[in-house]
Amino acid sequence: MIAVNFAVGPRMMLHSGAWFDFLDPANSEFVIEDIAYGLSHICRYAGQCSAFYSVAEHSLLVSEVAHGYEYSALMHDAAEAFIGDVTRPLKQLLPDFKQIEAMVEAAIFQRFDVPTPLPKEIKRADLSVLAAEQAQIMPPETSLWAAEEGIVPAPVTVRHLSPGTARAAFLKRFNELRPRSGHSAGTRSARVA
Repeated sequence: MIAVNFAVGPRMMLHSGAWFDFLDPANSEFVIEDIAYGLSHICRYAGQCSAFYSVAEHSLLVSEVAHGYEYSALMHDAAEAFIGDVTRPLKQLLPDFKQIEAMVEAAIFQRFDVPTPLPKEIKRADLSVLAAEQAQIMPPETSLWAAEEGIVPAPVTVRHLSPGTARAAFLKRFNELRPRSGHSAGTRSARVA
């Protein structure tokens, strides 16, 4: 079986067996379990940290810090489940990447009722968690920017959760926080055979 093929654009097969089309993400049949699975298996910082630390765990920490915006904060990096956690310096060299990322993010946010645009409080929470992470799991010089920018590290602890534990925690938090709109779009039970 080929794991990449074309429909509207290039597609990849997800853990659930659904196909994800990078140029038509809104019509792809991904579910929240695909997002949790992907985020829990992607290491932040391109793996250049002291031990495995997943995007799912990062999302959980941002959700803990973004008071009043917990659900949106949990989902703020959901697109990375399909496009990866591309480092900021590399993104600067890939202008088309930002456009693809925006399309994927929009499809996810619409499917899971994440209000857009994301409020600036989420970016502040993300930066404060970033500063805390870097102080805990990266070389000391990595977090110097935070003090220069006036960013106070969030009172969080990186636990280096295993992928299975991070995935379960992400799904639990998602189910606790998700808006109840009367439909179950985007969950495995909602998929039609």
